[in-house]
Amino acid sequence: MSKVFRELLRKVGSGRHTGKDLSRQEAELATKMILEQEATPAQIGAFMIAHRIKRPTGVELAGMLDAYDHLGGRVEAVDSKRTVLVLGSPYDGRSRTAPISPIASLILASAGCPTLLHGGDRMPTKDGLPLIDIWQALGVNWQQLSLAQVRQVLSETNLGFVYLPRHFPLAQGIVPFREQVGKRPPFATLELIWAPYLGKALTVSGFVHPPTETNIREAFALRGVTEFATIKGLEGSVDLPRDRTAILGIHRGGAFERLTLSARDYNLHGKDVEIAEALEISQTIASTLKGEPSEYMQSAIWNGGFYLWLYGISADLQSGLDRAKEILTTGIAERKLKDVKEAIAVFTTC
Repeated sequence: MSKVFRELLRKVGSGRHTGKDLSRQEAELATKMILEQEATPAQIGAFMIAHRIKRPTGVELAGMLDAYDHLGGRVEAVDSKRTVLVLGSPYDGRSRTAPISPIASLILASAGCPTLLHGGDRMPTKDGLPLIDIWQALGVNWQQLSLAQVRQVLSETNLGFVYLPRHFPLAQGIVPFREQVGKRPPFATLELIWAPYLGKALTVSGFVHPPTETNIREAFALRGVTEFATIKGLEGSVDLPRDRTAILGIHRGGAFERLTLSARDYNLHGKDVEIAEALEISQTIASTLKGEPSEYMQSAIWNGGFYLWLYGISADLQSGLDRAKEILTTGIAERKLKDVKEAIAVFTTC
């Protein structure tokens, strides 16, 4: 048993009246001890539940991110002057709506915006469809690449994916604890805001509950992150909905701006596409890349256009939507998918 960890656990697990928040340094230490499993299984499980009940603070999230940066695998900068768009969605996947970020990232990469995604396999407790399964069904095999190879693919094609089991095995090692405690631990929030990239980044984080966004903003402020966006997206992801108003925040130049966007204002309102198996979604993506009209096409344009505007490639949202549609209907995004496959094949066929 770790006596050091026991004291940290006592602070977060002592209840409403006597419990205390961890300092940034204590949160970093606790996270390191969990990732390296210096704490016992009983201590790790107890901490996950106690911290969930207490709710992590922005200070604690900042410390936890410090530990992730110290121990986790991150991609080296491809170009010190270029900003990489890092999209952070829940690792435990989707169970109601089809993910849009795979095709949106192809639109972005086609337009010259380097985009980095990250995640793992099916993750408890939701065990929803993860992004990696959709990429696999599309014939894009990120799983076998080293971080150096991910960097090269990102540099050549503007697209990359950090795969938790291979690139951050310490974090993968605590997945069984998440299964056993039966509730999302604060690590689930951490994954939304972690940027596994060592260069200049614009981090986009999904969220569901407003207090979570408040804590995200505080954590970013403490860590000196000045370029980020928060999105109340589909199932807590970074995918903008079409059947309701999208709520988001953008922090740039030291100022935070709250925005609400309605797809109806741009003639893109409709029903968000329902979840399906990875193979079916990959087939839908393939037909969309050929320019075939569908509800999924509308969602791809809505999301792709927004991100083109957010990144600064398009001067306004409408021109971003027009550009996204052009990239899809003229085969540019389809060719980008082919480029990514060929870039990865160089490593996976050796």
